[in-house]
Parts: sequence; C-alpha cells; structure tokens
Amino acid sequence: MTVELKERERVDDLQRNGYRIIQRTDGFCFGMDAVLLSGFAMVKKGERALDLGTGTGIIPILLEAKTEGEHFSALEIQREVADMARRSVSLNGLEEKIQIVEGDIREASQIFGAASFDVVTSNPPYMNDAHGLKNPDLPKAIARHEVLCTLDDVAREASRVLKTGGRFYMVHRPHRLAEIITVLRGYKLEPKRMKMVHPFADRDANMVLIEAVKGGGVFLKMEAPVIVFKEPGVYADEIRDVYGY
Repeated sequence: MTVELKERERVDDLQRNGYRIIQRTDGFCFGMDAVLLSGFAMVKKGERALDLGTGTGIIPILLEAKTEGEHFSALEIQREVADMARRSVSLNGLEEKIQIVEGDIREASQIFGAASFDVVTSNPPYMNDAHGLKNPDLPKAIARHEVLCTLDDVAREASRVLKTGGRFYMVHRPHRLAEIITVLRGYKLEPKRMKMVHPFADRDANMVLIEAVKGGGVFLKMEAPVIVFKEPGVYADEIRDVYGY
C-alpha cells in the first residue's frame, strides 16, 4: 500500500514480515530498546495489548509480527507522531489489527476503560529532572525525559487498564531499578521476570527489561542477560535469532 510521506520523512524496512515504518529524518527514531521490548513481551493468542507512549508505533507493529495477539492498541500524545504511526499502520495493511489513539498516558484508563487489556507495554521516558539535560527539540525531549508523564503515571495507568493477572512489560534504565520496583508494587504490579541488557559482554548493563503481573505473588526470576554486540558493529547471535534484528 502507498501512503503519503511528508517533508523530512523516510520509510525504513523492519526486516520482519515485510513490514516498514515511517520515521523522521531529523526526529526521534526507534532504537534497540523498542526491539528488545518487543522480543521480551509475550502476547498470547486471543489477547489484547496496549502500548503506552507508542511514538511511531514500532512496538505494536513488531508485536503484531511476532505474536498471536488478537488486537493491539497504542496511545501517543504528540499529534504529528501519532499521525505518522497511523500512516505506518496503513502502509503495512494492519488497520484491523492495530489502533493508534492520540491521547495522554495520564488519562489512559479514562480513554480505554478499566481492566480492558491482557497486556500493557511501555518504553517510557527514562530521565527525570535529576538526570541529564533535556533535549531542546521538544519531541525528542518528550521521548527521553519525563516532560509529559512520570514513571508513576505509567505504572498507575498500566495497572488500571490491565485485567487482574494481566502482564505489564517495560524497558528502562538500571540506575532507576529500586525506584521502578517500589512504584510497580505500589500499584499492585508484582515484578516476575527481569533481564539486564549489556551493550558488550564486558560492559555494565544499560537497560533492564521487566515483566510485572497485576495482583501476582512474590516471586522474581532473573533471566540470563542480553548481550547486544559481540564486537563493534556486529550484533550478537541472540539479537538476530531471538529478536529478529
């Protein structure tokens, strides 16, 4: 299908099911964190999933390709970015499987209703006001810093829209792990699986993947870490085999 490309936009091949995605040539583009989250998250046959802060729609598009989920909704507050995501959905002929909604994460439960989803995913802004300088480009700042929503907002709304026993998947930074666990538990999201991500085998982890279950019991499995590169510029076998990148 052919869709309109606007000024300073390009189409990238996702190397999965022939799917493609529209991205800005001068804007925030999806990264390895989104790819890893789409491989870590599990959406079972017949389940409905919601991605909070979807950006260009990369996570629902990859989840549709990788899982047997019934339907994927995605919420994005930036109008131009949400429009780009909708056009990517149309480009791949996925209008019946993926719905892009323009709206505020802080109002997700009002938009979609309580206990509406089996799975929620999020690749939220990593940095709060205490960490790093904000990018002067607003769309990039919104993606990276807690400008329009906080970790607490994401966890609260994820818990509200999840069914009891539903699963929340998130990628974040290890330096906020103690805070993340505290916030998740505060909203009855019990961490169940965790996986550290290292850029190289001899480097510290720079991402953490977390699965939490709404109303789940206390038991956390620390899975083997992901090593992204086996040498500079060469992805590790797991990235190619498991995550299809």
